[in-house]
Amino acid sequence: MAPLKRILNQRLVFYIVILPISGILCFSELFFVKEPQDVIIMRKESVILDCQVRGEAPIDVQWLKNGLKLVESERVYLLSNGSLFISEVENRRGDKSDEGFYQCLAQNKYGAILSQKARVTIASISAFAIQPTSIVVTEGSVARFSCKISAHPPPIITWEFNRVTLPLTTERITVLPSGVLQIYGVQQMDTGNYRCIATNIASRRRSVEATLTVTPAPSPQLPQRPRIITGPQNISVAVHQNAILECMATGNPRPIISWSRADSKSIDVYNTKVLGNGNLMISDIKPQHEGVYLCRATTPGTRNHTIASANVTVLAPPSLVEWPESLTRPRAGTARFVCQAEGVPTPQITWFKNGNKVHSNGRIKMYNSKLVINQIIPEDDAIYQCQAANDLGSVLSMARLIVVMSEDRPSAPRNIRADTVSSSAILLAWEKPLFNSDKVIAYSVHYMKAEGLNNEEYQVVIGNDTTRYIIDDLEPARNYTFYVVAYMPMGASRMSDHVFQHTLEDVPLRAPELSLTSNSPSDIQVTWQPLPDKLSRGHILAYRLSYRTSAENTVTQMELPGQKTQHLLQNLQPDTIYLLRLAAATSVGWGEPSAWTSHRTPKASSAQVPGSPELHLEPLNCTTIVSRWQLGQRNAVSVQGYKLFYHEESQPESAPIQLRASVKSHTISGLDPRKKYHVKLLAYNFVGDGYQADQTISTPSCVSVRDRLVPPPPPPHNVYAKTNSSTAVFLHWGRPAFTSNHRVNYTVRCNPVGLQNASMVLYLQTGEQSLVVKELKPNTRYEFAIRLHIDQLSSPWSPVVYQSTLPEAPTKPPSNVKVTLIEEDTALVSWKSPDEPNMSVTQYTILYASKKEWLAGQWQVVQREGTITMALLENLKPGQVYLVKVSASNNMGDGPYSPAVELTALSSAQNPRLSHDSTMFSEGFYHLDQKSMTGITIGVCIALICIIICVFVLVCRGKNRKFSTVKHYGPADASSSSAMVRRGSQEQAENVDVTVPMMNHFIDAKGGTNLMINSLGPVQPHTEKKSKWFSLNKRDKASSKSLQSNRQQTLQYQPGTTVLTYNEELSMSRDQPVSLEALLGRPTDTEGSSGSEGSHGTGDSGRYSHDEMELTNLSSGPESRPPSLTGEDSGDNGLNRNPSELKDATRTNMEAIDVC
Repeated sequence: MAPLKRILNQRLVFYIVILPISGILCFSELFFVKEPQDVIIMRKESVILDCQVRGEAPIDVQWLKNGLKLVESERVYLLSNGSLFISEVENRRGDKSDEGFYQCLAQNKYGAILSQKARVTIASISAFAIQPTSIVVTEGSVARFSCKISAHPPPIITWEFNRVTLPLTTERITVLPSGVLQIYGVQQMDTGNYRCIATNIASRRRSVEATLTVTPAPSPQLPQRPRIITGPQNISVAVHQNAILECMATGNPRPIISWSRADSKSIDVYNTKVLGNGNLMISDIKPQHEGVYLCRATTPGTRNHTIASANVTVLAPPSLVEWPESLTRPRAGTARFVCQAEGVPTPQITWFKNGNKVHSNGRIKMYNSKLVINQIIPEDDAIYQCQAANDLGSVLSMARLIVVMSEDRPSAPRNIRADTVSSSAILLAWEKPLFNSDKVIAYSVHYMKAEGLNNEEYQVVIGNDTTRYIIDDLEPARNYTFYVVAYMPMGASRMSDHVFQHTLEDVPLRAPELSLTSNSPSDIQVTWQPLPDKLSRGHILAYRLSYRTSAENTVTQMELPGQKTQHLLQNLQPDTIYLLRLAAATSVGWGEPSAWTSHRTPKASSAQVPGSPELHLEPLNCTTIVSRWQLGQRNAVSVQGYKLFYHEESQPESAPIQLRASVKSHTISGLDPRKKYHVKLLAYNFVGDGYQADQTISTPSCVSVRDRLVPPPPPPHNVYAKTNSSTAVFLHWGRPAFTSNHRVNYTVRCNPVGLQNASMVLYLQTGEQSLVVKELKPNTRYEFAIRLHIDQLSSPWSPVVYQSTLPEAPTKPPSNVKVTLIEEDTALVSWKSPDEPNMSVTQYTILYASKKEWLAGQWQVVQREGTITMALLENLKPGQVYLVKVSASNNMGDGPYSPAVELTALSSAQNPRLSHDSTMFSEGFYHLDQKSMTGITIGVCIALICIIICVFVLVCRGKNRKFSTVKHYGPADASSSSAMVRRGSQEQAENVDVTVPMMNHFIDAKGGTNLMINSLGPVQPHTEKKSKWFSLNKRDKASSKSLQSNRQQTLQYQPGTTVLTYNEELSMSRDQPVSLEALLGRPTDTEGSSGSEGSHGTGDSGRYSHDEMELTNLSSGPESRPPSLTGEDSGDNGLNRNPSELKDATRTNMEAIDVC
């Protein structure tokens, strides 16, 4: 029972709680289950447009046709489920036709929603827009017929030949779905009549017949370069449809047609196929198929080709990428709905509130795909829909705004009133709310212009300690509306009543712009435009026109009524410069006059020169002026062209812009905002310059003072560039998602990448979202940026996109063509690239032939890559005269050939330089002649001798440095010195470190050496390097025998001095016994001694740096000797040893040092 009771309780909770909540969440806001769809139907047939909606009952369903409420009748009425039924579709003229756009409108207590648009189209087929025409072709060439017709649904196109249906595809005949008939390899049997048949569910239509006449082909047929007679055209295709690019070419031999993409991407082989003999069809097209496609017609077996290109744009219906979400906001709050969509063309965003289109006003703004509602009021509680639409369809999304009301909010401010203070200020006053006025913490004053649409609402927040405020930034002579809102911590009050008030007039802000023309040498026609309200600041009552000549200071003035906009000055002097200016006045007074504008009256001559054009200037945006003109009807004089001058006020006049006679407008770009410019225009012919027209105009500010708080419009997005040809680039961009009733214009900036001269930047104006930029340089990388202009506001520049133009086919041949005979049958031809800027060469073609072969038209062809500028011509026949010419080519085509260069192939007997021994080129390698080889050999030998001498000198200097330091002693006590030597040798055998300090009294040779030195003198260590210098080792062995005889001369001691002298270079063999004299005769230092006790490092220079006092102390007596050499420090002085023992001890010491 317990589980059963628990289950019943759960079900009870589900029915009582969950179901009501789910019902509120699911059905309180309306949504469509089925929406109407586009339909094409036959006349007199019936049709049902579905509309099934769910939501909280009761639900009211209505239908709209072309945006207006549909009136039901016996033939058109609603079904019980909300769908619309039309029993017999009519195709009458005017409003009685059933064709149009239908929408379903559903409403309940929460609001109303609109369905998507459905188009009802009655099947039809119109007359042929293009009929086939008769043609005459040569036998063996190609023939093409075309027809075009508009129909719903699209028709099926077939062709008849002599009233017999042709197959859609054969080996020679191709019928394209677009209505084109192609016949390749035309024969005499193809002569006859052809006509086009268009069929759909509505009817069938036949075109007029066209005759194909075939003429015999000339014999023999001459070679012809490939030529594309019908190339692909720029097309826009909806996604998932088929795109057909036509390409027909002729030539002899028949060219081969191939396709590629300009961006080097591979063509989708799964969705593309070739129709007939070269037409490309892309089925189920997708966005990735978009791009520029190249059709190439190539002569078989050669690189002769020609190219045609077309841009394929893939159109896509709108799809939402960000949807609006339902919001709950308190009163006086702010709600923001976001709706972003993508598609091609860029979808336009429209907002609906309960099925009605939303318009911008002071509180409600639409920009950047957003709907912003400020100062929310209870009436804003509704269902809002975002509709994104383009030419391919529309999509909708909805969201609800719920306004929360606070119970203890204050009541609205009372008795609001406004009083005019001046031309720019109005005093606003009110009384505190009747309820909860003590909880008010601030007031918000709102005001906006009362006239016009899309006016900006301004808000000022003030404290709760006052109930009056002066708004002092208003425009003169304008009506304004005001209201006040009270704020408390829990929310805001209702809006107060609206009050209207106008500001006073003021003097005009500036004078009108003048336009000056002359109809004769003695008059000036002065015209001007009325000032806009923002500049007039009131009603204009009068104008004051002043004028004088440039040579006089006397000014003539006249007052004109305020309603006039022109005046004719007569009885003036011909060929004279006049200065004119104008001032305007309101009821308050006169404004500042305009600057002096100059105009020269024409010369008094009977010559028939063009009259003064009627010039009209219009600021397109803050940096661009559009000038338009036309000649008067009475001007019958021929015109060769126009000269347009413009310059900023107070600046010198610039050089004229020359324009053709057919041009009637010109756009002046790159101007500064808020500047006044003077524009002059005149027509000219062969007689001379005609009468001029002068006019002044001011560029508006990009962001005016009043609009500083308004953010600039966003820049265009999704900018992409496609190369169309070597001189043109196709640009396309998307319009930002904001709503405005004003016209949008775009400025396109174009310049080569890395341009340093700012005057070379190109500015183009357009009102469309695409543009083909022409007259560009081939093979040049350009950067493009776009900005939009709307209502005197300019957006920032869009992100820069880069695109390179295609290379142009070379128009000049390679230059500096030279041919040199290098063997009997081989010649070298060299050249330079064509002298053209920005020219890309991918291949060079070399033609050469003997004169006999040239007469027969038999050229031999050699081709090289574009980076190679030389080639070998082989297998030449001696004695023949050859003609050689070179051409350059790239992917866009072949260039012309250079003038033929003659070459005479000589035999060996005729030219001794071409012998086998002196061959300069052989098998692709360069060889040297005998003279060159001899010179190189002598040079190499001299270099080797110099190197050997340098090595020998370096070795000898190293040997000299090794023996450059020798001790000399004078006569001394033999016993003392013998004792010293014996004690030193004994101690060294036990500990080498005892003898190392003795090294401090020797000078190290510069550069160092590898000798070890003890108290007995230098010791030659065992090293592998010594064995390498075999020549020196032999000399050491040879001189070892004379060492004994020379040792007495080597060691000479002079009492009282410390001297190291060198008398004779000694060498020592490592294998011979080392005597004491030999050791003392070769004293030297070593870099290895730096680690011994008491030693000093010599550094990099090898120069020993020790105090000179130590060298002096060396000879001062026995007291100055090191303790290790005194007799008192040794237990065995060794004086009783014989010479052989002394020699053995010395050898033992040497071996000990070698081990170390």
